[in-house]
Amino acid sequence: MSLAEENPLDESPAEGSREFKRGTANTVLHIDDVHKSFAGLHALSDVDLDVREGETHAIIGPNGAGKSTLLNVCVGRLKPDRGAVVFDGEVLTGKSPHEINQLGVARVFQTPEVFPDLSVLENVMVPALSKRDGHFRMNPFKRFSGENEIREEAEHVLESVGLQAQLSAHASSMSRGDKRRLELAMGLIQHPRLLLLDEPTAGMARHDTNATIDLLKKIKEGGMTKVIIEHDMHVVFSLADRISVLAGGRIIAQGTPDEVKNNPKVKEAYLGEEQV
Repeated sequence: MSLAEENPLDESPAEGSREFKRGTANTVLHIDDVHKSFAGLHALSDVDLDVREGETHAIIGPNGAGKSTLLNVCVGRLKPDRGAVVFDGEVLTGKSPHEINQLGVARVFQTPEVFPDLSVLENVMVPALSKRDGHFRMNPFKRFSGENEIREEAEHVLESVGLQAQLSAHASSMSRGDKRRLELAMGLIQHPRLLLLDEPTAGMARHDTNATIDLLKKIKEGGMTKVIIEHDMHVVFSLADRISVLAGGRIIAQGTPDEVKNNPKVKEAYLGEEQV
């Protein structure tokens, strides 16, 4: 993994004087001419990308291509050196991760980010309450408005990801694969309009991977737009309506799965003849 994928919150200023394009009518996420560098390393260059409403859009590419950096720019963890991210007609660049989340964008991280000292059920209830109220702090000695309804919904979401048997378990005791499913549940309970998933099946056995594919297909039936970063081509070609290919921080190809499979630049940079 490159420096660009690992860098924490960055305070580089984004360009503020330019009027950014906002995408076409059916575009829910528009990435406009985004650039990002770290100490002279160009992590992202000239990135333009449109994600259409209701679609599953996959972003693939070799390690260090800039995929996780691009998601971090989208959710406000990194500020681009140039360019902007536009969600549903509103420029996200310059907003905090919390503000972006409140607008309807949720993310499932490459390394699961859960509350280790809380139960599995409480982990799912916290983001639901935070999305509803703008902030929330779990207090085991105090009830809160709508607790029963949120608890029931959290239990339902956990059942949908196969974690109903672990409601009372501490998140710290879970396997990596189960933590990934827990974080997916934490995203789903927020009912986001856009869900960003960074390698959602990493660390899972094939059976669990196929179950996750089935779950994400079911979610799509409800109209949720998803962006997925994934190395497993079985997952990508099972889910994606459109694919963008990053290499060296630049998009080298975009299109349907069949178009990407047959693109010679993609074969050379990432997929390899034997995988297509």
